[in-house]
Amino acid sequence: MSQPFPKWRAQALPDLAEARARRAGARALPIAHEGAEHGEALVSLSDFGIAGRNHYAHARNPPYFAPAPGAVDGLYLRAGVAARLARVNAALGAEGLALHVWDGWRPRAVQAYFHDEWTPRALMARRPELTGAALAAEVARYWAAPSASAERPAPHATGGAVDLTLTWAGGEPLFMGSIFDDATALAHTDLFEGPRGDESFSAEEARANRRILYWAMARAGFVNHPEEWWHYSWGDQAWAAHIGADAALYGLAAAPA
Repeated sequence: MSQPFPKWRAQALPDLAEARARRAGARALPIAHEGAEHGEALVSLSDFGIAGRNHYAHARNPPYFAPAPGAVDGLYLRAGVAARLARVNAALGAEGLALHVWDGWRPRAVQAYFHDEWTPRALMARRPELTGAALAAEVARYWAAPSASAERPAPHATGGAVDLTLTWAGGEPLFMGSIFDDATALAHTDLFEGPRGDESFSAEEARANRRILYWAMARAGFVNHPEEWWHYSWGDQAWAAHIGADAALYGLAAAPA
């Protein structure tokens, strides 16, 4: 069997420095509350033929190994985002690959638990020197602050952000170089670009697979969170900041029925 997407495996990621800089101020961007997209309902990804399981709703979910308070046993995105994701999945299917989704719309309780409790505690246990502002900044690399504000929603609260990976058709996961939600530099999308990607067969494979995911999602208009190889969005404030739009399309989403 030939390698899937050989050009994408070999196509280096762009320099993500500008993406990091733009993302830093994304939540200050306005939201087009009166736009047609803002009124889109959340839909279940199971209706779009996309595989996945909510990572926070069960206990086989390293590094947590316990359900998160308030997690929902389902995967939901805005209708337009789900349709766009289905097109990505179809393109991957032609190459013998598929998407596997870990999380989409996220309740505020889940966001608060990991931002305010679990991640600070875990980071301090690993790096005792992290305190105060330094700790808060490190948490913010991976977990947006929860918010009930209609103007400053956390990305996953909009239904426009999704956490996902690649599998072979049939479900076997591709090697991406880290577990999901690894809140360290191992998660940075471009970690294996440059010389580090040549250090081992494992690094080379992780680099290639991250590239496939990146270019498949980018071709459909999604933007990546540079600190998390698994996080992509369309229509939220991070997406708007990345493409230079005047406003985001999605604000806080109503909980699924």
